[in-house]
Amino acid sequence: MSDAPRPARGNSARVLARKLALQGLYRWQLNRCPWQDLMSEFELATEAARADREFFQALVQQVCEHSEELDAQLTGWCDRPAAQLDPVEHAALYIGLQELRAHPEVPFRVVISEAVALARRFGATDGHNFVNAVMDKAARELRPHER
Repeated sequence: MSDAPRPARGNSARVLARKLALQGLYRWQLNRCPWQDLMSEFELATEAARADREFFQALVQQVCEHSEELDAQLTGWCDRPAAQLDPVEHAALYIGLQELRAHPEVPFRVVISEAVALARRFGATDGHNFVNAVMDKAARELRPHER
């Protein structure tokens, strides 16, 4: 039996990809760089072999390339401009919003649950409540057919 890491599979690989995307997008907000630099950092992460690389890349690339559009949408659902959001909550919202927009294979309830879980794990004490409220508004508008 080989000691080589197994290829990423299933939901746990996507959960891990979201976690790594949150970390990368947090850093990206503090120090903007090309999304390809975040991919290079992803490759160095000890958890990278277990994560869904393609899903990670899609999230990071799409968020970095469409951040102004995403921020405009977020501002409509938030009580403050996107630029004033906590970076962890902002990253969780970026990921959730991008999933709602570009990954219809992921049910909206899963998207919301995952965004809230990221905010709960890495964000401020009650940040997950804010993320939940914003993601619920976003899902109502972007995925009305799933309600």
